[in-house]
Amino acid sequence: MSRGKATLIGFSAVLLWALLALFTIGSAPVPPFLLNAICFAIGGMIGLGWTLMSGQWAALRAVPLRIHAFGTLGLFGYHALYFTAFRLAPSAETGLIAYLWPLLIVLLSGLLPGEQLRFAHVAGALVAFAGAALIVLGRDGGEVNGLGLGLAFLCAVTWAVYSVASRHFGQVPTVAVTVYCLATAALSLLAHLAVEATLWPESASAWASVLALGLGPVGLAFFTWDIGMKKGDIQILGVASYAAPLLSTLALVIAGIAAPSPILLAAAILIAGGAALAALASAKRAQA
Repeated sequence: MSRGKATLIGFSAVLLWALLALFTIGSAPVPPFLLNAICFAIGGMIGLGWTLMSGQWAALRAVPLRIHAFGTLGLFGYHALYFTAFRLAPSAETGLIAYLWPLLIVLLSGLLPGEQLRFAHVAGALVAFAGAALIVLGRDGGEVNGLGLGLAFLCAVTWAVYSVASRHFGQVPTVAVTVYCLATAALSLLAHLAVEATLWPESASAWASVLALGLGPVGLAFFTWDIGMKKGDIQILGVASYAAPLLSTLALVIAGIAAPSPILLAAAILIAGGAALAALASAKRAQA
């Protein structure tokens, strides 16, 4: 698989994550960890089907337990920290700190063998982060809590380390994400039973939203992201990930849930400009 094709496959995860807010709103009143358990179980079932149909069962069984543990820690750890941070500090600042992960991916990628981090990569990530900041800080404010902000930062670090480590474990087949999803579903169910009241979807449309989440943003997306991280341009994917909050807001505007604003246009220009800077740096590296 070419680097360009893998990058496009990885970016499909960003497009799917752009639908996360829309489908999450539609899945109300299901609490976060129960929703996580259902959706990751669906994602795991998709992975099992793909594993059996592609004849990769032996490859999946050969993956070391420590890799499965690390992948599960990445998926479950990120979501647990994210949900907990917003329970303690449901503020725009919390969301902004949680969205440091694309910038951290770009910075950490410089530690990988064979990768060259250029100034334009970092500059592009910072410009795109500014675009995301316009959107996140433009949302309704909430209580700022030091512990919540700290957990949001750990959340960003967790996803960045998981993503960059996926490149380091490039020999591990993507079907291993199947186990990560199923284990995350099990841990999410335990967390739900420990801290949440059980509330199920109340309509056919709510069940459809839950199914859509499990098939896409909290399912297939983690498989395509793994391919992008292992075989694609990791710096471009890191910067391009800042398109997620922009596209998410646009999806809500199209659905009539949010109103359009000039901030969206400014954010789009900044995010596109940042991605262009990163792409230019990668093009120069390829020509060198």
